[in-house]
Amino acid sequence: MRRSIWLVAASAVLAFGALGQPATAANSQQTKMATCNADAKAKGLAGDDRKAFMKTCLSASSTTSPPVNTQQSKMKTCNADAKTKGLAGADRKKFMSDCLKSAS
Repeated sequence: MRRSIWLVAASAVLAFGALGQPATAANSQQTKMATCNADAKAKGLAGDDRKAFMKTCLSASSTTSPPVNTQQSKMKTCNADAKTKGLAGADRKKFMSDCLKSAS
């Protein structure tokens, strides 16, 4: 009797776990829909223009562009500034340190 109760309880936990999986996919789709809808509204689109925009927006892959690494962008900006100023050696090192600290 105890064994059968244990099996029923384990089966219930697995069933509820399986039901939770589609919820995350639906939430990401809902998020995408809300974002595209807000963009269309901000652009003032209506009718066929809105329909076309929503189609392309919803079909666009969210992984098309890699996320911007802020440390890399700071480094790139500070490096370009140091090059423009013609800094080298200890002066460049000091400038880069200060630039990266102030950029954050």
